[in-house]
Amino acid sequence: MPEGRLFIGTKMYSSWSLRGWLPVRLAALEVEEVVIPLAGGATAAVKEATPSGTVPYLEHRGARIWESLAILEYCAEFSPALWPADPALRAWARSIAAEMHAGFRGLRMAMPMTILNRFPGQGRTPEALADIARIEAIWAEALRAQGGPFLFGAAFTGADVMFAPVVCRFLTWEPELTPLSRAYVEAVRAHPLVRRWYDEAAAEPAAWKLPKYEGATP
Repeated sequence: MPEGRLFIGTKMYSSWSLRGWLPVRLAALEVEEVVIPLAGGATAAVKEATPSGTVPYLEHRGARIWESLAILEYCAEFSPALWPADPALRAWARSIAAEMHAGFRGLRMAMPMTILNRFPGQGRTPEALADIARIEAIWAEALRAQGGPFLFGAAFTGADVMFAPVVCRFLTWEPELTPLSRAYVEAVRAHPLVRRWYDEAAAEPAAWKLPKYEGATP
């Protein structure tokens, strides 16, 4: 019996929805999933369904949570393993998760999430490349210190949740990455929940596809 609802956008395109969906599934919350097709801009159906007019949005046992990072923290109340147990590592993981949540606009704009497509070599604006360099530095520090395959060791944690859509972008746009980054991308893509997200995106109706995300950049 569902204990709430999770509102998300089109899985082909909605990076923030993936950041909300992953912790809900990792924490095994019993919620109904409501997918609202996106329109490439303001979507009336999303505005009507969620307090902020954005997705993801979680209703669970009377709680109402919007913003992906807040959803992640809520899910960690039920599944503490979403963050490292050590306080210093937990603070580190939360710091890089928050940096991802708040920044990297250059990458977002130049290399939008469109996971069923491949546009190798495109979208390499100076701003995107600067963001990629910072992301690779974040990954390298954590992977070398914690041993991988995920950012804080063997477990897929909240930090990986926040960077999962970046992995999706890298798989689509194929920027040049270090071997360490490529190994991390492969590990995230192979995670069962990420595989499920891709499979469900591929099963979405063709009518949900948006031309602005289906064509390569000039």
